[in-house]
Amino acid sequence: MLIFRYNSNSCAFTIIDQNGNNHLYPLLRNDCGFQTIYSVSPLHGRSFVVGRHEDGRYIVSKGNGLCYSQYPFLYTPDMPTDIWGLLLKEDALRDFYCCQDVRALGIKTNWMECVLELDYPIHIEKTGADLKPCLLQYSVECPYRICDAAFMEREQIEAEVAKWQQYNESGWQQNHLIAAEVLIRNLRIMHDHEVLHNAIHEQNYTWALELLDFELCRTPQHPYTKADYERHVTDLYDREVIQTYVIINYIAGVLHEKQDFNVIDGIFEKYGYPIRKWKVPQDR
Repeated sequence: MLIFRYNSNSCAFTIIDQNGNNHLYPLLRNDCGFQTIYSVSPLHGRSFVVGRHEDGRYIVSKGNGLCYSQYPFLYTPDMPTDIWGLLLKEDALRDFYCCQDVRALGIKTNWMECVLELDYPIHIEKTGADLKPCLLQYSVECPYRICDAAFMEREQIEAEVAKWQQYNESGWQQNHLIAAEVLIRNLRIMHDHEVLHNAIHEQNYTWALELLDFELCRTPQHPYTKADYERHVTDLYDREVIQTYVIINYIAGVLHEKQDFNVIDGIFEKYGYPIRKWKVPQDR
């Protein structure tokens, strides 16, 4: 198991929103700091494990800086706010609220704890802007995402996969089919309630099958603020079906399980996604 340790400093902060009375971690990555934060994978970018609850859940904070490069923040001038490692307030709040909308539908997600704005302005010389970092703090059952398989010990993966039997109502013999049913059912529930996650891939599901990262999500309670974005929503639902298929194939590959695509396609059809109808006829 690889654990990457980083120093951080605590900052003055304002609570933007909060669920419950959880301990707060207003930390920014700082090589001269005295508090340790952790990254369990180099793929996590700006998300760090900052603590653990008594029940074993891992506390994650998003927006504390980068887990790669010697610099905690990097600026690429594609957009005025295109700063790697930084989380803006509007994005943190969409993630915070949309996650709770989706969780209320019965889908297993991370548990949102708070959004903090740090009193630590970051000055962008090229634009003259001063931006205050925001942190999104939440907890998860498993800190590893599906994409982290290469950085996990085999025993860790097997321990998480063994827990999937609690969802195996159909009696599947292969574990990737258990995951397939969970993920496809999640998709059906979201689409039936006009929810677009808009970032479904192997980095946004943990090995506990928790759905993460709702920063680009759209729900009826929290539609997109720009009319043009909202106009394209209906065109994006089908894309999420293929993205879900990619995750299922990825899981099967990690577990060295052979896929029967007829079976997987059958699960999609069971939940109202008849992939056969999307097939393009081929000339013979």
